Amino acid sequence: MRRASHHELRRSFRALLESRACYHTASVFDPMSARIAADLGFEVGILGGSVASLQVLAAPDFALITLSEFVEQATRIGRVAQLPVLADADHGYGNALNVMRTVTELERAGISALTIEDTLLPAQFGRKSTDLISVDEGVGKIRAGIEARVDADLAIIARTNAGVLSTEETIIRTKAYQAAGADGICMVGVRDFEHLEQIAEHLSVPLMLVTYGNPNLQDDARLADLGVRIAVDGHGAYFAAIKATYDCLREQRNITSKSSELSATELTHTYTQPESYVEWAREYMNVKE
Repeated sequence: MRRASHHELRRSFRALLESRACYHTASVFDPMSARIAADLGFEVGILGGSVASLQVLAAPDFALITLSEFVEQATRIGRVAQLPVLADADHGYGNALNVMRTVTELERAGISALTIEDTLLPAQFGRKSTDLISVDEGVGKIRAGIEARVDADLAIIARTNAGVLSTEETIIRTKAYQAAGADGICMVGVRDFEHLEQIAEHLSVPLMLVTYGNPNLQDDARLADLGVRIAVDGHGAYFAAIKATYDCLREQRNITSKSSELSATELTHTYTQPESYVEWAREYMNVKE
């Protein structure tokens, strides 16, 4: 059977953006999951930054994964994927020049689209992980990413956090990113349809929402009417894989104690050892003048 080229998959993703429907992503984290998602009829997959950190490093989502490590995993997926794959490229691994490198490498890896967010990463010690860079710096990153791409069908989507901004501030940021040439706007933290409506009325580009299954946003027809083309419910498939591995290995070792049973969330916390990273941050990042 003939395989679709990377360019054809990008055109398929563009068709999703240009449609009148809302599509839900499959969490793809390795070549096998990408093949499964395509075979099951998913229209688009997503390689999450947090998932890549877990899969490649067994590390928490503290912006520890490097661009080269992320691109290596994206390349493995892109080698076999027969559905468009959207990459969560975090902050582009640095400043606007780093964003250019990120776009170049992910385009070569076969990614169909990528999000660049305006979060201040890595987070500074003692600061929230939701701190944002300035609007002007965010605009510069989007413009730099557009300049760096070779295939014009590679979609570059600007992401911001509507959950930590006022509605007015969210509108200012998203309109600025739209004016900078972003192919779409991705938002996390949208509370409900009223919140979404207030923002969407100011935008004309396609929208992408990271909802994590928010029950106040579970109406695909209404999402589509408001311009949402891509919805990310989370990465349940990946966490199910972690849980299945744990349960299988427990059974193999004949461990039947109820006290040792762990949920996927508990497993992730246990085996990424976040306390060590917090302690290292306190020791080495808490620099006093």
